[in-house]
Amino acid sequence: CSLLLYAVNGLQARTFGVWTLLSSVIRCLCAIDIRNRTLYHLTLFTFFLALAHFLSEVFIYHTAALTIGIMAPLMVASFSIMGMLIGLQYLEVEALSQNKKKN
Repeated sequence: CSLLLYAVNGLQARTFGVWTLLSSVIRCLCAIDIRNRTLYHLTLFTFFLALAHFLSEVFIYHTAALTIGIMAPLMVASFSIMGMLIGLQYLEVEALSQNKKKN
């Protein structure tokens, strides 16, 4: 049985911090302009990326355990993806409605 020690250095911590800030800015901009399809898709992608990141840390790299500290972002990402996919249907319907009004 080997003991694995995973240390986070300053660069890794700052990189993760910048990623968190960037995704937060994207998500806030989407909340302000929710009808912007490009921004909506980009925001949805950030949640998929976050979900993939945390799942890979638990199940592929084994650098995290399924504790509340990991479960919280997994739940936020999962529920956000579900909500945004439902909202995407309304966004598509609204876009079709706008196109019909123009014609």
